[in-house]
Amino acid sequence: MTAGWLVEGPEPVLVETGSQSSVPVVLAALDALGVGAGDLAGIVVTHIHLDHAGGVGDLARAFPNATVYVHPVGARHLVDPSRLVASAARVFGDTLDTLYGRLDPTPAERIRALDDGEEIRIGPARALTAVHSPGHAHHHLALHDSGTGVLFTGDAAGVRLPDVGVLRPATPPPEFDLDLAVASLHRFAARRPSALALAHFGALAGDPAAILEEAEDVLRQWAGVAEAAWGRGDDVAAALAAAFGADPTQTMAILNGVHSNAAGLRRWLDRRPPPDR
Repeated sequence: MTAGWLVEGPEPVLVETGSQSSVPVVLAALDALGVGAGDLAGIVVTHIHLDHAGGVGDLARAFPNATVYVHPVGARHLVDPSRLVASAARVFGDTLDTLYGRLDPTPAERIRALDDGEEIRIGPARALTAVHSPGHAHHHLALHDSGTGVLFTGDAAGVRLPDVGVLRPATPPPEFDLDLAVASLHRFAARRPSALALAHFGALAGDPAAILEEAEDVLRQWAGVAEAAWGRGDDVAAALAAAFGADPTQTMAILNGVHSNAAGLRRWLDRRPPPDR
């Protein structure tokens, strides 16, 4: 469900930890690649949702030399994840522990907040550049690899699962904002990446500029359907399902379901300032 990326070099960095429930898989994969406990120099998460950052505390313990990188707004939640976990528990109820797990605290001295444009060195001639990219969440960042040109987009460019194929926007509550999300896609395009690597799931084949245009188009389509239903007082989730199809798989329903996207779009619409008269 969530891709993790090992960026190899003299100071290797893991991009995305996945959920706490996936930690054994991540540890086994790193071990198979020959990454020992003292080898990993950095662990970076694009944002602190549990499917991306739930494994941070566990992996920080497993790799004691690794610096943990995160957006400045997310840093305090990695130190004290109690509010974040409580919020997730309200959403997922009894399924939280079997689905994602929780999030163990990370010592504050292990964490480094990444400003926009700040670099994580992988080696003398290679770095990951942080690209603040709000919209999906205020505390979202992407990472642009100077060595390959690949842009690790987190959830900012949407979700495309292999067994579904279509690109879907990711508009969950409580922080989704359409204008910020579109602006982030434009920031990505301006960097002219060689490829896009989505957290859900994998590196996408095709022209990155065209994919980013598709992501914006799909995002605006979903927002347009949601706004029309909201304005009529209709059920937003039902309108989205009618326009774009119900969730095609159980995995999609859990990860990027119509109801989750609808809730985020409704909250964005409710919070928007009224238009100027």
